Amino acid sequence: MSDDLQCGGRVLRMDASIMTAVAGLAGAAIGGFTSVLASWLSQHSQARAQRLQQDQLQRQEIYKEFIKDAAALYIDALQSDKADVSGLMGLYAEVSRMRVLSSASVVARADEVLKKIADAYLEPNRAFPELKEMGDSGLMDPLRSFSEACRAESERLHFGPPS
Repeated sequence: MSDDLQCGGRVLRMDASIMTAVAGLAGAAIGGFTSVLASWLSQHSQARAQRLQQDQLQRQEIYKEFIKDAAALYIDALQSDKADVSGLMGLYAEVSRMRVLSSASVVARADEVLKKIADAYLEPNRAFPELKEMGDSGLMDPLRSFSEACRAESERLHFGPPS
């Protein structure tokens, strides 16, 4: 086989050194492009993982704060006729923060907790024996469904349980 190429009746000669150089340049360009693409994909993946981790930490902080504040307010509601309006508004603000980051299920469970707290302020005060009985029967845990919804959301988003 010769290195001759016919084009329009004319014979064109191909120089092997030019073909080698062109092949080398094409290979280098393809290799460089592949390297840049792999680097970009790696950085993009790392940035996404970092955003997801930051999002999870933010959710956990909001949930932790809500649980702490709601538990304290629920006990106050069981033992007092005077509603802590400032505390309730703080909880509403926390639920509003959840609306930005959390699933509808988590927000719905948080709204249920707020309703239980408001209802507890309207009920007669509870003495310690009644509180103990409520604890023994499971009625003292108004945050259970909220906590379970938070865990389900975490597992659904593949964050796993908190470490």
